[in-house]
Amino acid sequence: MTETSLSLYEQLGGEAAVNAAVDIFYRKVLGDHRINRFFENTDIEKQAAKQKSFLTMAFGGPNNYNGADMRQAHAHLVQKLGLDDSHFDAVMEHLTGTLVELSVPQNLIDQVAAIAESTRADVLNR
Repeated sequence: MTETSLSLYEQLGGEAAVNAAVDIFYRKVLGDHRINRFFENTDIEKQAAKQKSFLTMAFGGPNNYNGADMRQAHAHLVQKLGLDDSHFDAVMEHLTGTLVELSVPQNLIDQVAAIAESTRADVLNR
């Protein structure tokens, strides 16, 4: 298979790569005073498992995601805690930083960022 015929999930390294990225990502997020309050009452192991499943599906891997859609999952954070663009930007910063830390090629980082960015309106309930 050529690189272009592989899914983004496969190009990133499959399950092991997604698992590593999500674990590093949440370590960064939980250490960030700008956004960690959104996770105060969250079972982070359960959240990480959902995130791994969602990203696997979003990147073209096996679809085992059965969580809420982005709008439903984040509506309470927008309404009760004021989730806004600055918080979304911080998450994007940590996502990109995680991929850089894992030495993911820039063209794949750009694809991941585009997918994540495509959720902004739903996450922010617009």
